[in-house]
Amino acid sequence: MQHRTLGGQGLKVSAIGYGSMGLTMAYGPGDEQEGLAAIRRAHDLGVTFFDTAELYGWGTGSNEILVGRAVRDFRDEVVLATKFGFDLSDPSKGLGLNSRPDNIRKVADDSLRHLGVDHIDVLYQHRVDPDVPIEEVAGTVKELIDAGKVKYFGLSEAGPQTIRRAHAVQPVSVLQTEYSLFERDVEQLFPLLDELGIGFVAYSPLGRGFITGTAKPAGTYDATDMRNSDPRWQPGNYEKNIEAVDQLADLAATKGITVSQLALAWLLTRGEHVVPIPGTRSPKRIEENTGAADVTLTEADLTTIDEILPHGGFGARYAEGHVPTWI
Repeated sequence: MQHRTLGGQGLKVSAIGYGSMGLTMAYGPGDEQEGLAAIRRAHDLGVTFFDTAELYGWGTGSNEILVGRAVRDFRDEVVLATKFGFDLSDPSKGLGLNSRPDNIRKVADDSLRHLGVDHIDVLYQHRVDPDVPIEEVAGTVKELIDAGKVKYFGLSEAGPQTIRRAHAVQPVSVLQTEYSLFERDVEQLFPLLDELGIGFVAYSPLGRGFITGTAKPAGTYDATDMRNSDPRWQPGNYEKNIEAVDQLADLAATKGITVSQLALAWLLTRGEHVVPIPGTRSPKRIEENTGAADVTLTEADLTTIDEILPHGGFGARYAEGHVPTWI
């Protein structure tokens, strides 16, 4: 497995990481043993970057606990990333934001306990909290870094003003935002990341599973699966996206690879600062995903991909009212 350096503070990770959200939320019921097997298989194949968050356990720590258990025997060989920033005090009221310093400290201590580690490698602000100055957020994370509880600072779904202001207080090693052949808006931030020396982590790099060739129409997934309401799965958009993925699959077949590998390999061509973190519960899918690191795409391949999806997928990222605002 190739490795990449994210940011100017020394954060080195495998070229393809692993996102654990889907083990406990958003994609229907999960299986603990299946999740443990998936993470351990990823490590066997050279993955050293594992991503979790307080949110993924809805305040119970379940996702972090699962990740911590899975990596226990090789913790020193991997980079663990987790996140703070939501108010999970009353799930019945839905999601709120909370990046107040006292909550950041509490979540960090909870995450250390849930993961079963003595330090967190990357601590992200999960979403920008407009009620808390980003300087206070960055300053609090700096305190945690100085105390040895955290090594690197990250932001997620942040815009240029927030990134600059945070970076001035505590250098930001990495920005994490949705990025795939279906979602390309974040490319407008890449010049800023290059200027400041900040790495980029692409979440949902396979379009929440659409760019795997296994997509089904909305309404056919488990009732708890977010894809039932995702705009890209709705009638009209769904058919156009299926056609695009079929064309991508045809190109992939000419290279002896899968459409997932094509999509991940494309992300790796976007810059040496880009690392995708596909998530899956299947060890076989992990083998497929990690294989993308060995794929070489030609200029002709990249041109064909741009012709198939010149502006991303069909349909918005989220249902109306749920799109993160970059500030």
